[in-house]
Amino acid sequence: MTTLYTLSLPELTALLADWGEPAYRARQIWEGLYHHFYASADEFTALPKALRARLAETFDFAPLVPAAQLASKDGQTVKTLFRLPDGLHIEAVLMRYERRNTLCISTQAGCAMGCVFCATGQMGFQRHLTSGEIVAQVMYYARQLHEQGERVTNIVVMGMGEPFHNYDNTMAAVDRLNDPAGYNFGARRITISTVGLVPAIRRFTQERRQVNLAISLHAADDALRASMLPVAKAYPLDELLAACRDYAAATGRRVTFEWALIEGVNDTPEQARLLASKVKGMLCHVNAIPLNPTAGYGGKATSRERAERFKAALEGAGVPCTIRLRRGIEIQAGCGQLAVRG
Repeated sequence: MTTLYTLSLPELTALLADWGEPAYRARQIWEGLYHHFYASADEFTALPKALRARLAETFDFAPLVPAAQLASKDGQTVKTLFRLPDGLHIEAVLMRYERRNTLCISTQAGCAMGCVFCATGQMGFQRHLTSGEIVAQVMYYARQLHEQGERVTNIVVMGMGEPFHNYDNTMAAVDRLNDPAGYNFGARRITISTVGLVPAIRRFTQERRQVNLAISLHAADDALRASMLPVAKAYPLDELLAACRDYAAATGRRVTFEWALIEGVNDTPEQARLLASKVKGMLCHVNAIPLNPTAGYGGKATSRERAERFKAALEGAGVPCTIRLRRGIEIQAGCGQLAVRG
């Protein structure tokens, strides 16, 4: 059964026209979904009873069933395990900050990229999520926050899966969330992270979206990067960074390079200086975070001291760098830790 979140407003309007319903009914349903966060046909009390019944028969209003939930000790990070209609599972995370409520959402069940330090990559690829299943993750948390008098402030598409491997569904979901008539979530408050699928980055550049782009880089030379990210064998650094330069030049938007700092592997000042030489003149920023532990990888997180030296080497060469705080590590909710276990 299809979820209503899979339809765009024009698609919903056309469907209702086929049912003999006036166009304004589509607007009523759209408003119920994205402004009031209704989760069942019965909640659409402004609609005729017969239409509500037909919607209930035709659409799944709850494509994601929360199967388990874990909260960090400080209560600021909440991870939810969702069961999909076919019995597969995904995870998504809500991270609370002083003035922000950031969602980390998934685009695939599993992942085909095989990055060695990522728990999702270690579990392998199962399937793409539909655009509706991607949107539904946001609506689940938006509904919860709304009930608490709060709202989603940021969305990072950095959960399970490679968003650009599921490009069409990911972008359809982004467009639906950004729709001024619907959820009206600002594109500049959405960040999409990719391991570096160059053709998709170039397509993304041509579409001139206002969505932020982040690249999982993690190494400044091809050999080291390929040892951690198999995709690097298909898209060498020079090719990837050329696509990033073109993106920044065409859109005027800053590229974020994500870097998991692994002790003795990629946390050296030499790696920092090599990276700086390769991105010189590009509008970019490095987001470094000590490696989050996963069961399938033996590498260790860098120390604070080594992280600071890495940052200083970058900034000394003119590349801005932030060392991010790790969140939700004890509940396996940090970057690279999302996976379905057992």
